[in-house]
Amino acid sequence: MEEEKVILVNELDEQIGTMPKLEAHEKALLHRAFSVFIMNDKGETMIQQRAAHKYHSPLIWANTCCSHQRVGESNTEAGKRRLMEEMGFEVPLKELFSFIYKAPFDNGLTEHELDHVMIGKYNGEPNINPEEVADWKWMKPEAIKNDIAADPDKYSAWFKIIFEKFYDHITKDIKVV
Repeated sequence: MEEEKVILVNELDEQIGTMPKLEAHEKALLHRAFSVFIMNDKGETMIQQRAAHKYHSPLIWANTCCSHQRVGESNTEAGKRRLMEEMGFEVPLKELFSFIYKAPFDNGLTEHELDHVMIGKYNGEPNINPEEVADWKWMKPEAIKNDIAADPDKYSAWFKIIFEKFYDHITKDIKVV
């Protein structure tokens, strides 16, 4: 099976090539990514604990799902695909914003991503894929913010960055198409 490739981009999110995912993380090259946040009618955010065998950030809490777009795939198509692969459900997604971040890990890999952040609404329970997700839970945004402040090491680098930017969005009443 061929290793999944990421889309290398410049700072304007223009594609400049592709590369195997692991190589891009070893070389810390900027690539396109996405992060999905699912909210329920109670105003809670669904977060997931990454599976224990992930090559970086294992057993760390993060947003509902995240990954990389495939060539020819829109941001929302990629988000829906990965939401189904990781969490076992699909909902409409709305893109909120994008930003660039760089986060080195202890294992020598670096996330350097132009991350597209999306939101969706769902009130059920996920059917998690244990190859991707160890656990999940609903949390109020204020509780997440307080928990990140109290114990930041149990959350992924990108989640902490996104949540800081995303907090204003999730505390408002966003209508998802």
